[in-house]
Amino acid sequence: MRTAIANRRDPTIEATLTAAAFGGQPGRWPLPTATTPHQLWLRAVAAGGQGRYGSARTDLTALLRDAPASRLASLAHSTQGSFLRQLGWHTLARRWDGRALALAGTDPQASADALIGLAADALGVGRFAASATLLSRAGDVLAGAQAPAPRLAVRRAWVAAELAMAVGDGATAVRHAEEAVELARATIAEATSTRHRVKSDVVLAAALCSAGATDRARAVGDAALDATGRLGLVPLRWALACLLVDVGSATCTTQELRALRDACAERVRHAGGIWCDR
Repeated sequence: MRTAIANRRDPTIEATLTAAAFGGQPGRWPLPTATTPHQLWLRAVAAGGQGRYGSARTDLTALLRDAPASRLASLAHSTQGSFLRQLGWHTLARRWDGRALALAGTDPQASADALIGLAADALGVGRFAASATLLSRAGDVLAGAQAPAPRLAVRRAWVAAELAMAVGDGATAVRHAEEAVELARATIAEATSTRHRVKSDVVLAAALCSAGATDRARAVGDAALDATGRLGLVPLRWALACLLVDVGSATCTTQELRALRDACAERVRHAGGIWCDR
């Protein structure tokens, strides 16, 4: 099995999985079977974006079995950490992100991924100073890297916005969120990373809400809610429904939003996600 995965690289499968993970087809399902460790990672990223956490875990487990000590192993740990955070398990995520950093070695992109994940983990448990320090370290790593993956700058801006929200600095949160929106639309244009663009809008809606710009938050949130429905991005749709329940919507009633929120949560559970109940 391990030899088969390592030696059967199919460019068509690679292109399909890249489009689903980081391109313009984030809702594509079913996905083709991966034939390399890199394809397993792409497949897991795509499945997780749709809330199919059980499928994503299976692929990450296979990747770690076939490439246990590699750059891809670091990325796999970071990816699992992000899934756990999405479900509310920040303390568990920290273990995965810590291991990701250890496995990253001198690879700047894997290191930055892990540091950004650790910053988000610290933020989730109220360690705001640690989160800021980790974000700064990630920024230093990205600044010294040759041609860093554009998605990393976007991810860093997301967490910076979330940190500003957590400490009550709405204006800074909006600035970082708008930076993420701009980066997602400009620097990822070649890959047409639809999921990054939509999540940047989700973060912006939340930041606007924290800054008291409720009307604009509602407009951005409504547009993003429509996009998540068209694209099958269930976790982001759940997050938006939660936000819009609080700020209101021009297109859905509060009752409809609550029903949507609960339906998304149930779809995640059905697909192998376990919500943290704390």
